[in-house]
Amino acid sequence: MTTNDWGSIYKEMGAKPVINATGSVTLLGGSTPVPEVKAAMDAADSAFIPLMELEQVAGDRIAEMLDVPAAYITSGAGSALTLATAAFMAGTDDAKIEQLPDTTGMPNEILIQKRQRYWYDRCLELAGAKLIEFGDENGTTEEDLKNAINERTAAVHYVVYEQKPTDPNVLTLEQVLEITHAAGKPVSVDAAGQIYPLENFGKYVRMGADFQCIAAKYMGAPHSTGFALGTKEVIDAIGRHSFVGYEGRRVRGIGRPQKIDRQEIMGVVAAVDRWLTINHEDRLAYAESQSQAILKPLQGIPGVKAELNTNIMGHQPFGAIVSIDPAIIGFTIDDLVQKLQDGDPSIWTRVSLEAPQIEIHVFGMSEGQPELVGNAIADAVKG
Repeated sequence: MTTNDWGSIYKEMGAKPVINATGSVTLLGGSTPVPEVKAAMDAADSAFIPLMELEQVAGDRIAEMLDVPAAYITSGAGSALTLATAAFMAGTDDAKIEQLPDTTGMPNEILIQKRQRYWYDRCLELAGAKLIEFGDENGTTEEDLKNAINERTAAVHYVVYEQKPTDPNVLTLEQVLEITHAAGKPVSVDAAGQIYPLENFGKYVRMGADFQCIAAKYMGAPHSTGFALGTKEVIDAIGRHSFVGYEGRRVRGIGRPQKIDRQEIMGVVAAVDRWLTINHEDRLAYAESQSQAILKPLQGIPGVKAELNTNIMGHQPFGAIVSIDPAIIGFTIDDLVQKLQDGDPSIWTRVSLEAPQIEIHVFGMSEGQPELVGNAIADAVKG
């Protein structure tokens, strides 16, 4: 970070590199592939291979590692959501696969609890599905779900984010699985970041979900990679809707734009293998020490509250939570975000949706950057 060539490849084109203090956000590029992944991608360059075959064997390898029935590598978790939705609606019928996003004659409703609506549920609509809410802003009952399921239902979608406290006013996944499967319908789960503790990695399919997505970028794979886990039937259908189904089977499904190359596929396999074998205690200890480096220069500053984020679940452990008293500091937390972004180097943070505070993650930082971020915040609030 402190070397003169930091970000030089971008500077040469007139673009401004930034320090990523927000974590694995797509807007800033999401991830940096780890050495094992880069090595696998370089090795994949040595030969060409039919991607239908590679998708099959790579999916088999990941499914074996995670003890799930089947897996399929995609161009991100969002891609997996879209392909799975297409699979739930059109199945393996080639005529229907080519008909999408026109869903005439197919079950095309994806049910979701109103309190679980979220930014990425748009991915469920891209194949032509309709999102249908059940329950209300106060919560959901089992009767709400039972009454919502009908002949137009393609699947029931559930969102898992175990880094935050469980919402007591929504149905549990266990309840959704029992009711939905009793009605003969599949369950889809967005668990994109649920990769630690390791027992959570693939857990929702092992619990009985028909599909769940994972974002591979969280494990040091290329940014635009992810994968689907699920039953053999659902994963087979996903493959038929995918870009290799379009090219290899000559069936024009909606997945053609969401292609992924052999290097990325092998990078994902390497990332999963590494994630399951690395020393996570060392990983967590390093993340905590980096987070403490942010906090150190902020201690004792009037009007500043800086605390360690103690969460270790998911892909972004620890980090720093910073809030300020505008009456003392003279500006708001949003002003602080802008001051950091306007600085040199530019530091990107963002205000939490839950409270007027900055949640800083060290996931995207390189050596020396946490200290720089802490000092930059201290300088900004001191004026």
